[in-house]
Amino acid sequence: MSRFTLSALMLALLWAQAPTYAADGYAIELGNGDDKTSLARIHAQWKWDKKWFAEGDWYLTGYWEATLGRWHSQDPGGKSLWDIGLSPVFRMKQHHQEAGLYFEGAIGGHLLSETRMNNRRIFGSSYNFGDHIGFGYTFGDKGRYDLGYRLQHLSNANIKAPNDGINFHEIRFGYTY
Repeated sequence: MSRFTLSALMLALLWAQAPTYAADGYAIELGNGDDKTSLARIHAQWKWDKKWFAEGDWYLTGYWEATLGRWHSQDPGGKSLWDIGLSPVFRMKQHHQEAGLYFEGAIGGHLLSETRMNNRRIFGSSYNFGDHIGFGYTFGDKGRYDLGYRLQHLSNANIKAPNDGINFHEIRFGYTY
């Protein structure tokens, strides 16, 4: 087992032991990105009690998502870094179905522990913006389980040079109360 995988598992166990403070869901996410970069994240989420555009078969809702993650690049000069983020996530869901297909998107803030991922990828700033689009399926009793895919881009939006950014393909598994 690699040190990165062991670190990700330890991180997930620590997160599971933390008090909930009214969070109504948790998730774990694994991904791969540019420069042979692997990612492991844990999420806490707080659902919104809002439904927009609810006249048709679909409606828009969402939740706040707080994340803690670890990245590791296997490229020459590659290193590990920590990522803390907070995002509002907007989700399109079908009416009258506790389980089913969804589509989502988000733009939020991320704080990175390092500005250099390897010899070539430099973020310029510890503060970055993370946006993602994704889809997934909720299932189980009251749709409490969530399996999804996300394509995420993180960069500093040119607030400081350089702005190399990074893209990740992520698989997410979550549980809501």
